Amino acid sequence: MTTETFAHLTLAFGLLGNAVSFMVFLAPLPTFYKVYKKKSTEGFQSVPYVVALFSAMLWIYYALLKANAMLLITINTVGCVIQTGYICFFLFYAPKKARIECLKLIVLMIVVGFGLIVGLTQFCAQGANRVMIVGWICLVFALCVFVAPLGVVRQVIKTKSVEYMPILLSVALTLNAVTWFFYGLLLHDFNIAIPNVLGFTFGVVQIILYFVYKNKKPVCDEKKPELEIKNIATEEQKIQENKDQEIIDVVKLSALMRSIPVVSTPNENNNNNIIVDDHLVLEPQVPNHTIEVAA
Repeated sequence: MTTETFAHLTLAFGLLGNAVSFMVFLAPLPTFYKVYKKKSTEGFQSVPYVVALFSAMLWIYYALLKANAMLLITINTVGCVIQTGYICFFLFYAPKKARIECLKLIVLMIVVGFGLIVGLTQFCAQGANRVMIVGWICLVFALCVFVAPLGVVRQVIKTKSVEYMPILLSVALTLNAVTWFFYGLLLHDFNIAIPNVLGFTFGVVQIILYFVYKNKKPVCDEKKPELEIKNIATEEQKIQENKDQEIIDVVKLSALMRSIPVVSTPNENNNNNIIVDDHLVLEPQVPNHTIEVAA
């Protein structure tokens, strides 16, 4: 294969990588449309967008140090613009606490982290060593980013649900990893090629898991009827206990009423009443009749 053919293939994979990466950058648009409709970020986090911005800035810096990497600069510049737009949109609609956390993360990663990388490599390294150091930093960070989907894979296996793993995004990420792998391979740049091997592997795993679990009933749905039956049985038991307690209370109250002694105050009209064993016995009242006899 001639040098010209290599150059054409490198350009082809670079352009394809730019197109696929651009589509991946646009993937969060439905999320932000929901945020716009609800005027709130709800439970969404700013971490993925700040990390993506940091990654794009890091690759731009690497491409500027390395010759013949213009396609890396173009797509990551677009990525910086898009991710900055996402972050600004998030800050506009986020509650105060989430906004403060997002700003702290920006200062930590973009200002401090990226600033230290640029400063140290500019003053402590020269020429090829600087390119190699920045390349290794990009490699390690890219590997960490590609390991992140392990949490999603674990959740899919645990819940047997692919609700939080869209197949189109998984396919796009896999295709993106393949294109950039061949681009790095043709450029003989293993800092680009090696992380995308891991990205391709995890992408294939996600696609396989999607087709394995897409028709299976989630674990939470299978346990729900059992939970409902237990709740109903518990409620019925409580109702029965309440009824039994009411009966017991009525019996106790009746017994208590029967055992209460009656205290009477003697007066002129009930002088004949008799108290026996602390209970009042009423004697019949016989009216007094006076018979007058004529003299």
